[in-house]
Amino acid sequence: MRQHDIVIIGGGPAGLSAAAAARKAGVQDILILERDGVLGGILNQCIHNGFGLHTFKEELTGPEYASRYIDMVEEEKIPYKLNTIVVDVNKNREVTYINKEEGLVTIQAGAVILAMGCRERPRGALNTPGYRPAGIYSAGTAQRLMNIEGYCVGKEVVILGSGDIGLIMARRMTLEGAKVKVVAELMPYSGGLKRNIVQCLDDYGIPLKLSHTIINIEGKERLTGITLAEVDANRNPIPGTEEHYSCDALLLSVGLIPENELSKGAGVSMNRITSGPNVDDCLETEVEGIYACGNVLHVHDLVDFVSQEAALAGENAAAYVKEGQNRKKSHKVALAAENGVRYTVPQVLNVDTMKDTVTVRFRVADVYKDRYIAVYYDDKLISRKKKVLAPGEMEQVVLKKSSFEGYPEIKQIKICTEVE
Repeated sequence: MRQHDIVIIGGGPAGLSAAAAARKAGVQDILILERDGVLGGILNQCIHNGFGLHTFKEELTGPEYASRYIDMVEEEKIPYKLNTIVVDVNKNREVTYINKEEGLVTIQAGAVILAMGCRERPRGALNTPGYRPAGIYSAGTAQRLMNIEGYCVGKEVVILGSGDIGLIMARRMTLEGAKVKVVAELMPYSGGLKRNIVQCLDDYGIPLKLSHTIINIEGKERLTGITLAEVDANRNPIPGTEEHYSCDALLLSVGLIPENELSKGAGVSMNRITSGPNVDDCLETEVEGIYACGNVLHVHDLVDFVSQEAALAGENAAAYVKEGQNRKKSHKVALAAENGVRYTVPQVLNVDTMKDTVTVRFRVADVYKDRYIAVYYDDKLISRKKKVLAPGEMEQVVLKKSSFEGYPEIKQIKICTEVE
């Protein structure tokens, strides 16, 4: 069985950043496995700008951002395999993949980095009444068809869901000459970034209807229209609020799901809120030597944060390969999300071995104004920060190692929202 120090599953922004960081940390034997025919992942179809402001201090398109990391990998001569599908990873870090050149191959990894990204929630999860006519697409599929394949998916468009991909596709369809009639959102708040609501909807006069959903799809062979209705607090349609829209395309932007079938097969413990692995501050899962980063860990709003997180996974995987069984055991502290905070990443902190600072990222459950983000060490309030909070935007707090000096027996770090 061939052996590699680090095997990275996924050649998108997370996998590329992890590979570059691991090489910089001194590991030479790295292999990237990518199922697509090119590196870069989802960024290749994201031709709009707005990427790289944090990482490169300039505004780039998705392909430009990806090319920066592809160039790093090429310059470092880090090997990668394209058109290669990983079919299994086990707790012993044996990775099985298949491609047409080699057939079915199993390799042994010193450390594995999971960077498979996420997929879109399908229409079947929505249980919307009506036939299944042509003209219904997930927003990401429509984006690929338009930006890579060169197909226009419709001329009269309705978008269900106000996630970032849906908002961006509202603008993209408009620029291609289509009429985007409405963006409907089931929740009473948008799931996308505020800047995307302004730049993609407000600037083009596209209405956003919150607390609305589709209750009927019309057309048997080809989509001809939809019926929209307002929903109550229990998300049930309110009789008498129905509105009809004629359309030949319906785009669904109804959520992203981390791609974790391989993670589950390896015995990795999963988080029920993020649908990604539970990890510590090194981004190591509960299976020793297996790390996770990027959208396979939790869905990010900015690719810059994906790259930062993946670089950390690459550095720590490199340290694990070099130190192996000699790693020092640590005082572990659980992170708890409460009172408006849905989850935290990481979920566990190794106080003794943590870096000088650890960034804890999280999302809130609703739109909050005049609230504090509060951090407690056991029952002791450490810090509070007043903000306007929204589920569509990822929040973070930075924990300093020095702050634990007065808490040698700490058992829990609680992150929550609270009013004055």
